[in-house]
Amino acid sequence: MSPSNNRHAPSWYAATCNSALEFPELKGEHQADICVLGGGFTGVNTAIELSQRGYSVILLEANRIGWGASGRNGGELIRGIGHGLDQFRHQIGDEGVHQLKLMGIEALEIVKQRIADHDIACDLTLGYSDLATRPRHMKALEEDFEELQSLHYPHALKFVDKAGLKEEVVNSDFYLGGMIDEGSGHLHPLNLVLGEAAVAQSLGARLYENSAVTQVIKGDRPQVMTASGRVTCDQLVMAANGYLPSRLEPWLGGKILPAGSYIVVTEPLGDEVCRNLMPRNMAVADLRIELDYYRITADKRLLFGGLCTYTGKDPKNIASALQPNIRKVFPQLGDVRIDYQWGGMLGIGANRLPQIGQLPDCPSIYFAQAYAGHGLNASHLAAKVVGEAISGERDRFNLFARVPHMTFPGGDRLRSPLLATGMLWYKFKDLF
Repeated sequence: MSPSNNRHAPSWYAATCNSALEFPELKGEHQADICVLGGGFTGVNTAIELSQRGYSVILLEANRIGWGASGRNGGELIRGIGHGLDQFRHQIGDEGVHQLKLMGIEALEIVKQRIADHDIACDLTLGYSDLATRPRHMKALEEDFEELQSLHYPHALKFVDKAGLKEEVVNSDFYLGGMIDEGSGHLHPLNLVLGEAAVAQSLGARLYENSAVTQVIKGDRPQVMTASGRVTCDQLVMAANGYLPSRLEPWLGGKILPAGSYIVVTEPLGDEVCRNLMPRNMAVADLRIELDYYRITADKRLLFGGLCTYTGKDPKNIASALQPNIRKVFPQLGDVRIDYQWGGMLGIGANRLPQIGQLPDCPSIYFAQAYAGHGLNASHLAAKVVGEAISGERDRFNLFARVPHMTFPGGDRLRSPLLATGMLWYKFKDLF
């Protein structure tokens, strides 16, 4: 986690961000009620939540605010937290599962409300569709539809068959149908997290960039060391997710696997071509294990992502690896020029439920991580839950903390290869 020479990772987001906001490096001795480790959505929104509650907050980011997954992701704001929540009934009961499902809806509204309350310019556009490539995907969407209705989902939902999908969502023969969700959507994630950092600063939080944490000294008042400074605090929140160095906290690092995901952005396509490809400018993702996700940007380009990898190795050429996927979906584009390509790490836990809790050997250290690709909304919900817990409202925090999380076997060297081998089985099943 060495500093990144004061720059964001190269991407279309970095090229189009609308803020030159910068923060100093931590130097010298500092005191705070709360220290937050990580300057992505989780960390920045934890700073907002706790500053609003009257706590003094210091946030430390190893690189730039939004340098990690929060500033590189697909920008898709999709309902829900976790995967397969019914699996946790024996741990948290029927009511606990019900509450998690409601929080998956609430998470959307937290993001949208924050944008509205603070007038954050991040190209928020509502409209999203899950896409089916197999008959069993359509059955799964029917089950999702029924469940969302039972939860009184406050936004319109609509099934579309192949013809309806081509007319409203994606002009492609690759899909069987889908489900439109008018409450989910897409946005510019780097502009969002930078806008939220400005909010945190306005509330009194002290944010520091290029301030990689070198050591955490546990205790009733943890001490957080950087190359040129130290913070002593009442509580520490670890919010680095897939970029958490395992050496800082091996127990926590062993419960998350950094998995690679990759994105390309095409040359500008123009209004007419974009309307032909995606008539209603929705964000979409298919339901395969090795999924594609994509959308149209505000400047009329196709942003296309996928290639989730568990091996720790990036593709040699991201554009070359993703162009066949684009041609499969949109053969009418031909060999469209790719202007931007990048990748990043998302954090995945074994059971795909966000991990929110306290370190067993140091209850003054909280953590939130492992959003399994749904971090844009889940991170905002996690920040709110951590903020509630630190200020004494622990019911929702305790619900998450009751779910145990497996430590991936094999340490840093074997963890990724073992999971990659396991994922081959799921990819094989996905063929049928």
